[in-house]
Amino acid sequence: MKDLRKNFERFCLKNRDRGIPNLMLVIAIGNLIAYALSVIDPSRVVYRFLCFSPSKILHGQIWRLVTFVFVPPLTFNPLYLVLDLYFLYFVGTSLENSWGSFRFTLYYLIGILAMDVFAMLVYFLFHVSYGVSALYLNLSMFLSVAALMPEARGLLFFFIPVKMRWLALVDIGGILYYLVKDILEAVRFWTLY
Repeated sequence: MKDLRKNFERFCLKNRDRGIPNLMLVIAIGNLIAYALSVIDPSRVVYRFLCFSPSKILHGQIWRLVTFVFVPPLTFNPLYLVLDLYFLYFVGTSLENSWGSFRFTLYYLIGILAMDVFAMLVYFLFHVSYGVSALYLNLSMFLSVAALMPEARGLLFFFIPVKMRWLALVDIGGILYYLVKDILEAVRFWTLY
């Protein structure tokens, strides 16, 4: 295991200039543009064009394997979107500053690839189109920041200082909530058939 980590560190050191600098800024701006276009167009053509769809991917629309990270949250609430994008940028920048641009880009791309593989497997095995979003990937980034800097303080509601380890416990609770919710939805879906 030591050799694997040593080889990974060497690989990251050799390729440190190949990452996408300010990746979270690019993703946050992409979310903002997709949101603005969705507000302008009430039929939400751009939103549907960016969403993950296994059947459409199999018909040649391969950009959907990546563009789902630019889909804004479904609430379409401007205040929530601004807070979400600020959080995304803050967490992503913290990780990029800590790990370096290449390692952070690799982390995010592996997360995207893992979600793509999982969603396509679910589609092939169960013939169900699983809605893929970047929510879990973004929540995992916050857990990474909390693991790297547990004593750092984050501002809850922009003025209450709370240590990252306590915010991470709340984040884990949120992940478990969404996981149970998704499992219950899947069970409800299967009972309909």
